[in-house]
Amino acid sequence: MILVTGATGTVGRQVVAQLRERGVPVRGVSRDPAAADVPTGVEMVRGDLADPASVEPYLAGADAVFLVWPFNSPEVTADLGARTAGMLARHVTRVVYLSAQPAAGRPDSSWAVMERLIEASGAAWTFLEPTGFATNTLMWADQVRRESVVRWPYGAAARSLIHEHDIAAVAVQALTETGHAGRRYVLTGPEAVTQADQARIIGEATGRAVRWEELPPPEARRQLLTAWGDPGFVDSALATWAGLVTRPELVTQTVEEVTGHPARTFRQWAASHADDFRPPSGR
Repeated sequence: MILVTGATGTVGRQVVAQLRERGVPVRGVSRDPAAADVPTGVEMVRGDLADPASVEPYLAGADAVFLVWPFNSPEVTADLGARTAGMLARHVTRVVYLSAQPAAGRPDSSWAVMERLIEASGAAWTFLEPTGFATNTLMWADQVRRESVVRWPYGAAARSLIHEHDIAAVAVQALTETGHAGRRYVLTGPEAVTQADQARIIGEATGRAVRWEELPPPEARRQLLTAWGDPGFVDSALATWAGLVTRPELVTQTVEEVTGHPARTFRQWAASHADDFRPPSGR
């Protein structure tokens, strides 16, 4: 039996569905299990990693855990993460942790702190380190629905965004098969696509032309501070996008190497999410 934290989130929901497709028993953890839309046969329970003790009873009988860590603060992670990692190691033999590709270069980030805590816990581990999620472009959806425009900085930044289905597919392999312990999998889409081209592709998927409007970085910072609230996180994101203008994001073949199937393209992601960018009358 596999315990999936963040079972109603972007990747967790996919992990749950793909495990059930294989006939694997799944227990999903959510802060609001009653609102979860999950496949038949999935046991949903209420738990919150802000209080690790609320999750511990549900580890009984679990063989492995898919861990989605919800905290960006390294300080919070150092405390709650240590308790969580120790708790998992007491009950399961395998932890698959959804980390992030920048963890390797940012040892003080929450992702890297949690990786070290899991390593030290004694449990067998696999770390998934994706680049940007294709679903992050949904933050453009309101603009696209209203005006068929994306106002954003660094249109020339090239990203190898990954489909959430592919992240989950690698997670399922690591959760259910041997040979993945101690591995760090850097996961990307199959190509780097500029942000301006992402907007164009979204438009083609919806059947409505979408134009790119370059947003000056100072104005983008102001808007993102209002939306995200964390100056360090905002500045890090802007610096990352700026760097990707001259040095496109890396592309790996890890998804295909682990699953046997090529990673889905951004165009495929846009086609499957086209309704999210259409006004209600056009869906």
